[in-house]
Amino acid sequence: MLAYIINRTGLAVLIVVVAMTLLYGMIHAVPGDPANVILGPRATPEMKLELQQRMGLDKPVAVQLFTFFANVATGDLGVDVFSNQPVSDLVFEMLPHTLWLVVAGIVWAIILGIPMGCYSAVRRNSFLDKFIGVISVGTIAIPSFVVALYALLLFAVKLKWLPAIGAGEEGNFTDMVMHLILPAFAVGLGWVGYIARMVRASMLEVLGEHHIRTVKAFGLPSRLITYRYALRLAILPTITILGVGIGRMISNAVFAEIVFARPGIGKLIFDAVATRNYPVVMGSVLISTILFVLATTLADFLAAFFDPRIRKNL
Repeated sequence: MLAYIINRTGLAVLIVVVAMTLLYGMIHAVPGDPANVILGPRATPEMKLELQQRMGLDKPVAVQLFTFFANVATGDLGVDVFSNQPVSDLVFEMLPHTLWLVVAGIVWAIILGIPMGCYSAVRRNSFLDKFIGVISVGTIAIPSFVVALYALLLFAVKLKWLPAIGAGEEGNFTDMVMHLILPAFAVGLGWVGYIARMVRASMLEVLGEHHIRTVKAFGLPSRLITYRYALRLAILPTITILGVGIGRMISNAVFAEIVFARPGIGKLIFDAVATRNYPVVMGSVLISTILFVLATTLADFLAAFFDPRIRKNL
C-alpha cells in the first residue's frame, strides 16, 4: 500500500505541473496585450511597459513559468493586478463558498443515486428500473448551466420558494443553507444519473457472483444481502467515479456561481480571465487543479485500500 501511495502521489504532482504548464502556454497564446485590456486604450506606452514589468510579461515565457513555480514552492501565488492583494488571500477567501457548493451537490447526489442504482439492480427489467434508467440518462444529458437557469426561473422567480442570488447573510446558517439549495441542485443533478447507472451496473455484476448465490442459498433476507454484502463490493467503482465527480463539480460550479451570483473560486476565475488578470487566473486554477487531483487521488487510495487487486497492478 505504501508503494502505491508513493507512486500515485508522484503521478498527482506530475499532473498538476503539466496542467499548469499547458495553462500558461494557452494564456499567452490568447491574442492581444494584457496591458491594453487592464489599462484601457488611453494608457501611455510608459504605463504599459511599467505594468508588463510588474507582471513579469517582459521576460520569456519559460522564465515566467519557472518564476511562477519557484514562487508557488514558497507559498507565493502572486499579487492581484487591480487591488494589489495577495492572490492567495483572494483565492482562500472565495474557496469555502465553492467547497460548500461542491460538497452539498455531491452529498445529495450520493443520497439519491445509490438507492436508485441498488433498486434498479434488484428489480432488473421492471417498469421502475426502466423509469429510473430514463431519469438517469436524462439528468446526465442536461448541462448544469441549463439546470441552473431553469431552477432559478422556476423555484426562485415564479414560485418564490428559495432565494435567487447571493450566498446568504454571513453568520446566518439558515439563510446560507437556503441560498445553497438551488446551486447545489444544479451542480449535483447530473451526478445522480452517473452514480445510479454505475451502482446498477456494479450491483448486477456482484449479484451474479458465486459468493452472493451462496449467501442467498442460506436464506438470508434480500435486503441484508443487497446492502451488507453486494453493495460493499459494488460501491468500489463508484468511489473512483466520485473522485472524478468532485473535480468535475468544481468546474461546473463556475456556471452555478455566475447564474446565482454567488461568490466562489469559479466566478473569481471567470472575472480574472475577462480582465486578463494573469496572477489571479494562475493562482485560482492552480488551487482548483490541486483540489481536482487531490479528490481523484484520495478516491484511488480508498479503492486500493478496499481492493488489494488495484495495489498489485502497479
